[in-house]
Amino acid sequence: MTSGSLGLRTGSYGSLQQHFQNGFRTYQTVPPVIVRKAPKIYKEKERMMSWFFKFAPRKKVGMLLLFAVSALVFGWVLYVGKGGDTQEGVHIPSMGLNDTSDFIHSGYFSPNADQFEFRIINSSIDQESIIAQAPPPPKYFTGYTLPAGNPCESFTLPPPPADKKRTGPRPCPVCYLPVEDAIARMPEAPSFSPVIQNITYIHENYLRKSEFGGSEFGGYPSLEQRNDSYDVRESMSVHCGFVRGTQPGHQTGFDIDDSDLREMEKCQGVVVASAIFGAYDLIQQPKNISETAKKNVCFFMFLDEETDTFLRNSTELDREKKLGLWRIVIIHNLPYNDPRRNGKIPKLLLHRLFPYARYSIWLDGKLELVVDPYQILERFLWRKNSTFAISRHYKRFDVFIEAEANKAAAKYDNVSIDFQTEFYRKEGLTPYSDAKLPITSDVPEGCVILREHIPITNLFTCLWFNEVDRFTSRDQISFATVRNKITSKTNWTVNMFLDCERRNFVVQAYHRDVLEHLSPPQPRATTRPPPPLRQTPNKVSSGSSKGNVAPKNKIPPKHRTDRRSTSKRHRKVAAGSRDIS
Repeated sequence: MTSGSLGLRTGSYGSLQQHFQNGFRTYQTVPPVIVRKAPKIYKEKERMMSWFFKFAPRKKVGMLLLFAVSALVFGWVLYVGKGGDTQEGVHIPSMGLNDTSDFIHSGYFSPNADQFEFRIINSSIDQESIIAQAPPPPKYFTGYTLPAGNPCESFTLPPPPADKKRTGPRPCPVCYLPVEDAIARMPEAPSFSPVIQNITYIHENYLRKSEFGGSEFGGYPSLEQRNDSYDVRESMSVHCGFVRGTQPGHQTGFDIDDSDLREMEKCQGVVVASAIFGAYDLIQQPKNISETAKKNVCFFMFLDEETDTFLRNSTELDREKKLGLWRIVIIHNLPYNDPRRNGKIPKLLLHRLFPYARYSIWLDGKLELVVDPYQILERFLWRKNSTFAISRHYKRFDVFIEAEANKAAAKYDNVSIDFQTEFYRKEGLTPYSDAKLPITSDVPEGCVILREHIPITNLFTCLWFNEVDRFTSRDQISFATVRNKITSKTNWTVNMFLDCERRNFVVQAYHRDVLEHLSPPQPRATTRPPPPLRQTPNKVSSGSSKGNVAPKNKIPPKHRTDRRSTSKRHRKVAAGSRDIS
């Protein structure tokens, strides 16, 4: 490189300004410098340089000077590096929710949440710090009010009809919005979860049985762990079934095929679920379902192998394992011997089986859905700004009365029911009275559950399942205890609507064993009137001529006494036939 070829240094990193001419690289040279007489200040600098070279060879002075020069060079490098980093237009790549799977499963984020981005704001030369734009605060659903003039705004429940012949429970009118309006009002953001924001579930490969109850499926939490689970905190880890295995449905008991698990993970909106174990019921197909719900709502029916064998003899599944609207899922390796206790797993732990679902509707196997799912959720959850809804019992409101009714109906052994109710009594459970208002009942009709999948509702159903796993399988007895303990630590509430409103959108059928024992209706016995009496012809009198033929005798008309005797005989025959039938 010739003299004067250093070129111009521009930019923060001091790069050479290069030019290309005719395919050859050239450098812009600096014009010649005019030499002038050195002023007085340069003479002083020459004296300092001579002093430097005089004392620099000395050991201590040289080391000191070397340290000072190194410090100056290090400071200059930091200054240049900072100037290059603070240029405009530098961005940190955005991080979407696909990179936060650990947080999703722990409960911090929802898979449907919006993506967020960190960006460095442009800074001026005088600015020394980099300001980062924080993600916006999370948005929550806060409810809505119907517009003025909407028929459902001023809807009031009419009084029940005065029908003395029918004294049992019956449906009552419910004001639903049209399906299109209900779908349009589906919340875009989740509801706020009071206190608890993150919930994880305990896994135990080595289980130790305790005297306080439990199972291989739900674990054996101690009494201390049970009491700690009711101390609601921001972050919690609780027992919630599936304590073994890698994930729910894999070697945990209640095992599910991989193809079914993949389909269940695809449900990110609304899930309608039911179950039949022990061939106890017949599958009821939903009715009055909109085309939007048929495409977007997941309908899942859980069956055990016994029920599957029974149904395959009478019905056929298509290639997608569907029977009507229901996607059939066969459960293997059931954890309990009692079919009703096995049914509590999908009933209370749907959030574990469908980890990405937002809302769920649980139906007992004997129920037939007759209203669109979007209309049901809008009426009992979204319009009420509620996250959990269940109907109260139509007749009983007190837990202790419900326990006695279960004993009278032989729903469970009396000793276990008495032990459970006495345990709750010692914990502070009292009989229901008006003093508990606004709580309207302590006993639910648990055949239908409507819920949003957020941490507080997940905690509630986990603890409810733990009570069912520890005590009796009668979930109506343990409902009030779990609800009262959680509501005492939070401002969360349960929407307990009327049982007649529940009967408006579901129809209850008979269990299969009842249907099989019901004999078909006998044909009504019909009795024919007796044939007329045959009259013998009169003999010819001795005074008559042989050629004359005796006239034909007419059948005498039946007298009133004959009609009465005939009608009495007819009634006796009819009564006898009814007794026989």
